[in-house]
Amino acid sequence: MAQRIDVHHHVVPPAYRERLLRSGTDAGGRDVPDWSPQASLDLMGRNDIGTAILSVTTPGVEPWLGGDARAMARSVNEYCAELAAEHPGRFGFWATLTLPDVDGALAEAAYALDELHADGVVLLANSAGTYLGDPSFEPLMDELGRRGAVVFVHPSALPAEPVPGIPPFAADFLLDTTRAAANLAANGTLHRHPDLKIILSHAGGFLPYAAERIAACLEMAGDERGTADLLTDLRRFYFDTALSASPYSLPGLTAFADPERILFGSDFPYAPAEIATIMTGRLDTAPELDHPAINRTNATRLLPHLA
Repeated sequence: MAQRIDVHHHVVPPAYRERLLRSGTDAGGRDVPDWSPQASLDLMGRNDIGTAILSVTTPGVEPWLGGDARAMARSVNEYCAELAAEHPGRFGFWATLTLPDVDGALAEAAYALDELHADGVVLLANSAGTYLGDPSFEPLMDELGRRGAVVFVHPSALPAEPVPGIPPFAADFLLDTTRAAANLAANGTLHRHPDLKIILSHAGGFLPYAAERIAACLEMAGDERGTADLLTDLRRFYFDTALSASPYSLPGLTAFADPERILFGSDFPYAPAEIATIMTGRLDTAPELDHPAINRTNATRLLPHLA
């Protein structure tokens, strides 16, 4: 049986982890987990994952500005490229960029995609409070669109104070992803760059559930394209299944999303091995899904070299 391709699988390079711990920075309220390449390989073996596409989660390199952020992004990307070379076929990676530093992001995208052969890039839904789709990010989106790049969108903490007792990763992450998706549609980024391939984490937040309302409200707010065209744009996203394989989430996702745009994701190690494995089992037993497509075939359409 063909093995899964995991498009939502995190990496915590040692130098990056040390810097996060030294600065007291967490991942949206989630402590930085212990991680090693072997821990990922063990999780992959346990869940029949052939290839994991690695990415750094929030906060990315946002806590460090200017040259420090650029240097850390370069360090992370070179670490991931070395790991992929050491384990041929087992690891790929989404390159870390430097938003809101657009010039740095353009330079690092070129290096990571052309020299390190990254599978695509990872962008946070918002960077220092500026959401994907904002005109200030257009030079980067234009370049990624020109390349037909794959963009993996991961949520971050909202640019607002969290609710006491509810860490951002519990609920705010879902709104953050949905805000980014709506902004990308409302500002025409998807329309202008039809070759962009954008994956939304965690089944798109609550986008599938609320897409009709979001599109209709954008029309009411003055978007000239109207609800039907906005929904067409929103359906252009890809969606991963990380932490979303429940009998409540999957029916909404499959009712909304193009079945060729649903991809397997584990969210390891921020989702501990036990939880990632439980979610994988629930996905495997969910009825009326094209399991081979979600587990592998849809990803190989995005990343043909993995076929």
